[in-house]
Amino acid sequence: MPDPGPREVARIVSLAGGEIIGRTRLQKVGCLLDLVGSGSGFEFSYHIYGPYSEELSIAAGDADALDMITVDDRVAAWGGRYSIYRTTMDFSADASVKSLARKAAQADSVALELAVTAAFLAANGEDDAWDEVAERKSAKATPEMMSKARSLYADFRKIDVLGRLPSI
Repeated sequence: MPDPGPREVARIVSLAGGEIIGRTRLQKVGCLLDLVGSGSGFEFSYHIYGPYSEELSIAAGDADALDMITVDDRVAAWGGRYSIYRTTMDFSADASVKSLARKAAQADSVALELAVTAAFLAANGEDDAWDEVAERKSAKATPEMMSKARSLYADFRKIDVLGRLPSI
């Protein structure tokens, strides 16, 4: 597969319903699609916020410059910055893949981060991915948030995509 680029970022945003709010969500939706075999070829590695692809981050800027997506940078109420990614491009995909991407894009960002991190760790050989997530992300992995993440992950696994997410 050739190196992924701007078109693949537009595809991720399109599959998620045309809009993804937040850089972390963009990364996690991209990784989730990769984990089920419907990714765009971006390489992910573990980072402070879980699975991260520098290639995806760079390609998002390129996609914006090429008008394949628009990136609207905003200031959050707490003072931090976030981005809204939008596209009007339409990419065909299996309905289940679109359903998975949309569910992820609409999920609570912390629950999504924890769930996709657990899936990524499990797919990369971690025996007890949930315990590892709780240890690596102790500030975010409250009992309530871990429960939300597990529930979200169970919902992801119910979506019948070609490649199955790890059983964790």
